[in-house]
Amino acid sequence: MASKPIQHMRRPSTGAASRIYSRENVGRYSERARQRKRGRRVRRGVIATLVILLLVGGSALALTIAKNIINGSLHGASGYLNGLSGILTDANTAKDPFNILLLGTDGRPGEDSFRSDSIILAHVDPVKKTASLVSIPRDTKVTYEGTTMKINETHSYGGPEAVVTSVKELCGVDIAYYAEVSFTGMVSLVDAVGGIDLYIPEGDAVDDPDAGPVRVDAGQQHLNGEAALTFSRARHQFADGDYTRMRHQRMVLGALAQKILNHMDITQIPSLLSSLSDMLITTMDVDDIVGVITAMKGMDASNIWSANLPSHSDESTYIDGKSYVFVYEDELEEMMQRMEAGENPGGPNSSGKGGDGATLGDLANNTSDDWANGEATTSAASEASADSSSS
Repeated sequence: MASKPIQHMRRPSTGAASRIYSRENVGRYSERARQRKRGRRVRRGVIATLVILLLVGGSALALTIAKNIINGSLHGASGYLNGLSGILTDANTAKDPFNILLLGTDGRPGEDSFRSDSIILAHVDPVKKTASLVSIPRDTKVTYEGTTMKINETHSYGGPEAVVTSVKELCGVDIAYYAEVSFTGMVSLVDAVGGIDLYIPEGDAVDDPDAGPVRVDAGQQHLNGEAALTFSRARHQFADGDYTRMRHQRMVLGALAQKILNHMDITQIPSLLSSLSDMLITTMDVDDIVGVITAMKGMDASNIWSANLPSHSDESTYIDGKSYVFVYEDELEEMMQRMEAGENPGGPNSSGKGGDGATLGDLANNTSDDWANGEATTSAASEASADSSSS
C-alpha cells in the first residue's frame, strides 16, 4: 500500500497552542531550567564528539569517559532517582527477564514535579526475545501514603519513588528499571532515529488540535516526532477515548523498538545519544541499554504482546465528585502471573476485563471502533479457535 503524506500542518490559535503544550504552576521551575540549559548544550556536544571518536577508533579511556558522562545525564539531576535504590530489583538485561516502568510525562526540562500522561509496564525476556506492554490508565485509583488519588498524580506527591511504589502495589510485581521521557523528549527521540514506520487503521486517523498541530492520516505512514506525539495523545475523537490513546502509545513504542532493534544506522548513534542525554531519565546505564538492545536484536516488534489493565470507569467509580478508573483485581492478578511467566498476558485492549490477548500487529489490523465494540480480531483468538477445532 502506498504511503500517504501525514504532516498536514495546522497553525493553532494562541489558545489552542496553550492547550496542547502548557500547564499551570510551572513558574517555579523555569529559573532552574534556564540555569541548566547551558550545561546541557555543552554536555550534548561533548557526548557527540566522544561517540564520533569512538566510532573511528577511540581509546578505552575515551569509552569510559563517554559512558560516565552519558550515565550521569541519563540519571537526571543529582539525587532525583535516589529514592528508587531500595525499591527496584536487580536484573541482568542481557540474560534475565525484567520489568521496566515507562512514563511519558508533561514535564519540561529542569522540572521535578509533573504528571504522567502515559504509564506502561513492560516485561522483557532477552533470552526468549519476547516482550509485553501493559498500559495503566492514568486515572486509575490508587492510595499513596493514605491518600486516594489518580495514579498519574503520584509523581507530584513523591516523585519516581511514589510512581514505582504505586505500580508495584497495584500490580503485585517487582520492577527492575524506571524510565521517563517528556513530550519534547519523545519528539526528539523519534526524530533522532529518523522517524518511525507505522500502519494506522482506517478510523484511527488523527485530526485533533488538542493533541497536536498536525493531522495524521490512515494507512502506511512514516511519522516524524511531532506526528508520533500527536498520534499518541489524541483521544477526544474516539469512542473509547483514553483506551484508544493507550493503544496508540503502545503502537508508537513498538514502532520505535522496531526501528532501534532492526534498522538503526551506526551514523545515527551520536544524535540518538544526544537526544537521550537531554530528555530521557532512567535508572538504566549505557551498558544496560546496550545489553538489552543487543539481546533483542532481530526480534519482530509486531509480535510484542499488548494490553491494558482490566478496568472500568462509570457512575460507580466517582469519589468525592472525582472520576476514577477502577481495576478488576482478580483479573489483574491472573494477568500479571501470565506476564511474569513470559506468556501471553491476555487481558483487554479497551475498557473491560475480557480478551484473549493481542499483539502490536493486531492493533494495526483493527480500528478503534472494533476494540470499543468488542469486534476486534486477534491472532491469539484465532490460535485458540484453531486449537479448539483440532481437538
